[in-house]
Amino acid sequence: MEKELNQNEHVSWAEFLGAIHVPSLLLVCLAVWLHAADSLVVSTMLPSIVADIGGAALVGWSVALYEIGSIIAGAASALLVMRHGFRAPMGLAALIFGAGCLLSAVSPSMPVVLTGRLLQGIGGGGLVAMGFVAVSVLFPPRYTARALAAVSALWGMSAFTGPLIGGLFVEFATWRWGFAFFAAQALVLALWIFLRAPQDGQSDIPATERFPAIRLSLLMASVLLVAIAGIDVQPLQTSLLVGAGLTAFALFLWQDSRATPATRLLPSAPFDPRTAAGATLSMILALSLATIAITAFGPLLITAIHGASALTVGYIVACSSIGWTITAILVSSAPERRDPQLITLGIALVLLSIPGFLYAVPHGPLWLIALCALVEGGGFGIAWTFILRRTTALAPADEAQRIAGALPTIQRFGYALGAAYIGIVANTAGFLDMSTTSDARHVAYLVFLACVPPGLLAIPGLWGLVRPQARPAPSLPLS
Repeated sequence: MEKELNQNEHVSWAEFLGAIHVPSLLLVCLAVWLHAADSLVVSTMLPSIVADIGGAALVGWSVALYEIGSIIAGAASALLVMRHGFRAPMGLAALIFGAGCLLSAVSPSMPVVLTGRLLQGIGGGGLVAMGFVAVSVLFPPRYTARALAAVSALWGMSAFTGPLIGGLFVEFATWRWGFAFFAAQALVLALWIFLRAPQDGQSDIPATERFPAIRLSLLMASVLLVAIAGIDVQPLQTSLLVGAGLTAFALFLWQDSRATPATRLLPSAPFDPRTAAGATLSMILALSLATIAITAFGPLLITAIHGASALTVGYIVACSSIGWTITAILVSSAPERRDPQLITLGIALVLLSIPGFLYAVPHGPLWLIALCALVEGGGFGIAWTFILRRTTALAPADEAQRIAGALPTIQRFGYALGAAYIGIVANTAGFLDMSTTSDARHVAYLVFLACVPPGLLAIPGLWGLVRPQARPAPSLPLS
C-alpha cells in the first residue's frame, strides 16, 4: 500500500494524459461540468427568464427544486451503482438532465421551467455522484489522484465560464438556447456512456436493502411546504404551511434514527452541538440557509437596483465559486493540527460576508458585492476540507463514511430550505410589486437582513467543532 501511494505522488501529468486515459477523463469531466456550470448559467439567465415569461413569485423554487433533485439523486446513486454498475444509471442520469434542459427550453411558463429544473437537479446530482464513482472504475489506482485534481480544476473553471455562457445567450440569442445548449451536451454524454463506457462498479449489495423513499419524501415535503408558503403570503396560511414543513423535517429525523445502519442517511445525534458530527451538521445547515440569498435572489435584485447586465451579474454570483476554488487550493497542504484555526478563519469570513451583502446589494457599488461573494466563497474554501477532516477524526470510526455523505446532503437541503425561506421574506417585503429602484432596495435590505439570524445560529456549531475536546457521537446499536 505504501509503495502504491508513493507511485501516486510521482505520476506526471504527461503520463496521466496519455492517449489511453484522455477519453475517460473527458467523459468524467463532461459529467461534472454539466452539473457545475448549470446553476451559474441559470442564475445568469434568471432575470431574462422572469422578464419573458413571468413567475417572479416562484424565483426561490429554481434553487429549491434543483437542490431537492440533487438530494434524491445523491441518495439513490450509491445503491444504483452497487446493484447495476455505473453505465446504465449514469447514462440514465444524463438523459434525465437533458430532458430537464429541453423542457425548460420550450417552457411557456415558470412552473414548466421549474419542472425542468427538478429534472436537471436529479440528473445533475446523479452525474456528479456517479462521476466520482467512475473515477475509481475508469482509472488505475495510481492515476486516481490526478483524475480527481483534473475534476476539481474543471469545477473551478466552470465558475469562470458558466456566467459567460449564460450572458452570451441572453445578450446575443435567448435564454431558451442556453438550456438547449446543455440539453445537446447531455445527449452526447448519454450516447457516449451507453456505447463506450464499461459496466464495472457492481457489487454484492443485498437486493432486500430498500431505498429510503419515505425519508426522502419527508425531506422533499419539508422544503416544498415552506416554498408553497411563500407564494401567497397570508399570516395564518403561511404559518400553518411552515409548521407543516418543520414537522415533516422532524419526522424525517425520527424515521432516519430508526433506520438500519446500512440505509441511515445521517449520523446519530445529527444536530446535537455537543458532538462533532452534530456541531458540524447544525453549522452547515445554518450557513446554507444564511448564504443562499445571493444565488436565489441576488441576480434579480442587482439587476433591478444597479441595472447590471446579465454577464456582469453572472460573474458577481460566480465570485463565490471562484473564491472557494482559489482558497481551497492555497490551504490544501495545511497540517491537521491547524484544522481548528483554519475552520474558524473560514467560517468567520463567511459570517462577515452576510452583513457585507446586507449593505452592498442595496447600496453598491457592484465591485463591493463581488468582493462580498469572493469573501463568502473564500471562507468556505478555507474551511470545507478541514471541517470534514476534523469531524471524521473526532467521530466514531463506524460513522465516518456516513458523515462524509451527510455533509453535501445537509448542505443541499439547507440551500433548498433557505431559498424557500428567503422566498417568503422577499414576497412579504414586496418583491412582486417592485416598480422603482427604492422598492428594490427595500426588498434587498429585508432579504439579506433575514440571512443574519441563521448566520448567528451557526456559531454554536462552530464552537462545538473547534473547541479543544469535542465529545464523539455515540454509535447506534446495529439492530
